Amino acid sequence: MEEVVPISTKEQLEQGNIEENSADLNKEEFDFTHQGEWYVVHTYSGYENKIKVDLAKRVESMNMQDKIFDVIIPEEQEIEFKGGKRKVTNKRVFPGYVIVNMIMSEDSWYVVRHTPGVTGFVGSGGKPIPLQPHEVEKIFKQMGLIESKPKLIDIEIGENIRVRSGPFENFEGVVRELLLDRGKIRVNISMFGRETPVELDYEQIDKI
Repeated sequence: MEEVVPISTKEQLEQGNIEENSADLNKEEFDFTHQGEWYVVHTYSGYENKIKVDLAKRVESMNMQDKIFDVIIPEEQEIEFKGGKRKVTNKRVFPGYVIVNMIMSEDSWYVVRHTPGVTGFVGSGGKPIPLQPHEVEKIFKQMGLIESKPKLIDIEIGENIRVRSGPFENFEGVVRELLLDRGKIRVNISMFGRETPVELDYEQIDKI
């Protein structure tokens, strides 16, 4: 296994893509009970979907179902407002990368590495490095595949807030509903001359 993309977990941390500190994995809410470990695979940008399909075919044709279990393209939903209309699109979290759940061996490495469009594994010192559980959890939370634990916040219905991150950054609004079980609030934001209801995470707002 000699060809490895020279982007280590440490470098990912320095780039801000993966947090170094994370809460312990909650097994009750984290329902991804795969047999292997998750590895980050570098691809040609824009070929992620094709690689996912092609790799699945290679796994089946080469009888590697007992070593390679899943391929995920990290994406998250992004909400935009254009012309007064709400549009939801899927945005790649890490363009040019897919994550593969697998048991690493010479054979499984060969199947993944030689899938057309794959340029290598993310690793260090010539060795692919699996993601840590808290890194996997962070990616899946970002994709909305698992829910974050609800966080308490000192805010009440009717209070004014300012959005500090996300597509509504710097907009101001009024709290209309507290969604405690989901760790979110529903806010009316003034946009295009009318009140628009949006859902926000607690971490996205400041009281004013």
